[in-house]
Amino acid sequence: MKTKKMCTILGNVSTFEGLSPLTENRPLDTLPFDCKYRLIDFPLSSIANANINSIFMIFNEGETRSVFDHIGGGKEWNLDSLQNSYFVYFYQDLLKQKAQGLPYYASVIDYLAKSEAEYTVFMGSNMLSSIDLRAVLTYHRAHKNKMTVVYKKMDPTKLFAEDQILDVDSAGNVAQVKTFAQTFEKEERLNLSMNTYIVQTKWLMDQLRIEQKQDGTTTLHGLLAEKVVPIQASAYEYTGYLSNIQDVPSYYQANLDMLTEKKFNDLMYKGQKIYTKRKNEVPTYYSEASKVTNSQCATGCIIEGSLESSLISRRAIIKKGAKIKQAIIMSNAQIEEDAEISYAILDKYVTVKPGVRIIGSAQNPVVIPKNQVVENDVIGGLEL
Repeated sequence: MKTKKMCTILGNVSTFEGLSPLTENRPLDTLPFDCKYRLIDFPLSSIANANINSIFMIFNEGETRSVFDHIGGGKEWNLDSLQNSYFVYFYQDLLKQKAQGLPYYASVIDYLAKSEAEYTVFMGSNMLSSIDLRAVLTYHRAHKNKMTVVYKKMDPTKLFAEDQILDVDSAGNVAQVKTFAQTFEKEERLNLSMNTYIVQTKWLMDQLRIEQKQDGTTTLHGLLAEKVVPIQASAYEYTGYLSNIQDVPSYYQANLDMLTEKKFNDLMYKGQKIYTKRKNEVPTYYSEASKVTNSQCATGCIIEGSLESSLISRRAIIKKGAKIKQAIIMSNAQIEEDAEISYAILDKYVTVKPGVRIIGSAQNPVVIPKNQVVENDVIGGLEL
């Protein structure tokens, strides 16, 4: 294996029911973010910035069309050269092979062997961040452990019951792991595991062989999480921006965070570039009647109404008299005259008819699924 070389596994197969209907027919990974990005852009950018040229991605069946549409040949993340590559695998194939008594991790082990990488990075997608994987690798090599797990000190109000909380000792090793639900001593800040690990590739291959022989777990995240304490994993503290996205309110707030200058800069411009699919489009048009306050608009939009603290994705149309406040409007949406939208998320290709009101709250934003035509008022999620 090549010294210091890393390969990557992206494996976020959780369904995150709290994000429905946004995640119907697409994984959390390809949810739009901040007008022109997708959530998967952030782990892919961390990988690209670390010069990692091999990625193995695990998704659920029926969710990959949007993945291929967004990533394409992988040019933006430098995955389209002869030396670089990415692979997509279905989680359900692991389950079928396990049910048949077959070595269900065989494809993963084969990928790891062919990568010839000394280290493997495992990442999920719901922890929105920009991680310098080279710095994590340096830390991992210095501590000489088989595994390093990345964590961030978080406000307990930003955590969910199944989140893993780490107890880190004075030597920088993980002494104990509990779920947030099991953590009764609610301190001001808790060490949230970010589902990001660096491990020795040979060790991981050995563990996968043992696991499948024992008919164990089919999730790599589950396997790695179980090994953190027994092998005395190192803990690397991440200090940048992080949003723990698991339901509609957390996804909504993560987007609105990008209207705060410090949070925006911490995620987008803290030493690493964020890459996304390129689209050559005309600039957004703002009419003389438009009024825009503390908002972001992607390219190709037509803005004739008023925007306040909102994010507008590509090719959206906001017509005269329309009022948008604290809202996320995804691509190709059309908001007609005198419509009013507050505390809401409108998915792609939504049309809101003239004069219609869509009103939610910061704690419970209204979600309008893609391709809907809204002809009646929607107040607090109820159509009137």
